[in-house]
Amino acid sequence: MARPAVSRRKVLGAAAGSAAAVGAARLVGLGGEHAQELQRLLTGDQTSRGGWNSPLGSEQARVAHLLRRTTFGASAAELERALSEGYDRTVDRLLETPAAPPPDLPGLAQPGQPVRLNVGQLQLWWVNQMLQSSTPFAERMTFFWHGHFTSDFRKVGLQTPFIYWQNLTWREMALSDMRSMLMRVTTDPAMLRYLDLASSTGQNPNENYARELMELFALGVGNYSEDDVRAAAKALAGWVEPRADRVADVTVDAKNGVTRKYPVYGGQASAQFVPRRAYQGGQVTFLGRRASFDTLKVIDQILAQPASAVFIARKVAQHFVSPRVGESYVRRLGDSFRASRYDVKTLMRAVFSSPEFAAHETYRGLVKAPVEMMVHALKALNAPRLGRLVVQSGAGMGQVLFDPPDVAGWPSNEAWISSNSVVARVNFVSAALRQASALPPRSEALTHLDGVVSSQMSRLLGQAADDRVRWFLTLASPEFQLK
Repeated sequence: MARPAVSRRKVLGAAAGSAAAVGAARLVGLGGEHAQELQRLLTGDQTSRGGWNSPLGSEQARVAHLLRRTTFGASAAELERALSEGYDRTVDRLLETPAAPPPDLPGLAQPGQPVRLNVGQLQLWWVNQMLQSSTPFAERMTFFWHGHFTSDFRKVGLQTPFIYWQNLTWREMALSDMRSMLMRVTTDPAMLRYLDLASSTGQNPNENYARELMELFALGVGNYSEDDVRAAAKALAGWVEPRADRVADVTVDAKNGVTRKYPVYGGQASAQFVPRRAYQGGQVTFLGRRASFDTLKVIDQILAQPASAVFIARKVAQHFVSPRVGESYVRRLGDSFRASRYDVKTLMRAVFSSPEFAAHETYRGLVKAPVEMMVHALKALNAPRLGRLVVQSGAGMGQVLFDPPDVAGWPSNEAWISSNSVVARVNFVSAALRQASALPPRSEALTHLDGVVSSQMSRLLGQAADDRVRWFLTLASPEFQLK
């Protein structure tokens, strides 16, 4: 395995010269000397190992490492439970426990009534599920697929429940098989709208979805041709958005008497296939095979390519293990994945059971995405009612749920670290501490860092005037930004 891909220098240096970071430190009671010490720590010139040694030789550290990467951070109770179970049994529980269904979206109209989604409510609903779900791994996988099979509320719109339904689908399918998942992705109403498949006909095929299905979702660049894109676009044509039960007039501006027509659905619905909109030209040649393709045959032909299993395995390994994973490791995962008929649960078990996952060089080798960091911080503070702060703070760090930057999804690792984003992270911690009604015991703070900190951070923690300062230092620390 390659050396750690995320350097402490990168994480710490991002806040160089930032007076705001020092200002946030003073908000929680750090004196001038201690605030300057924190700034030196945030901007320090450290080695890539960060002045710490990997503790992953111990079972306790391996369990904590597992939870950091498979959940949105563990509460003290969740960590204690996992430690009592041990690493292997915890992996079994994470993989085998069915996803807890989320509560209904607050404010969502009853079935049979028109819907006007509020994106802030939608984001808060999901953040609350991340904070409170009894099956946090299911939420973590939902988050992963949200970044892999992307759609955004801006194009999909809020006049239908499509983007909300998509989140329910990713949770339901999170540990299923890729064949079933790709079929659901292709016929997902939000995806139909986002990548224009709903407007595609056999006579005038739109290539957007066909291209992204291969390039970003299932094969990767270099494993298909433009002729394959054109052939797939023809074969996939014919799907349309689910038909509304009726259309209702909804007042959107009472003062000026403005109404709009909104579709009304009786419940979550799937796309509809309209044969007359499908390709009528007979056989096409797709990925080396000439046949009469329908949607499922397109998916099967994609999954028949050896590159598909390797592509998906690499994406998973880079997300959960290391940004730069060895080719032999990826191919080993891909072979297992393909042999299992693309069973996602089998792939995830292979990842978490592999020596590479808990190798010393992977320790703190990934940067927490903004949502991961914020949710973990609130769980550490036992402050689940502060989910709205996550929604309000995401834009400053570059991550807004249901609004990825483009069809390629979210960036990762060092892309999350800049001078502005680090300041936003520090300010979030400061705001969370101001709003938290009570703090957990100070003894719990270091458990979220495995008790492994740099000498500078250890000195700051030892000099902390009170528990509030100690928690600020812990959650704003460079160590806490990594996983």
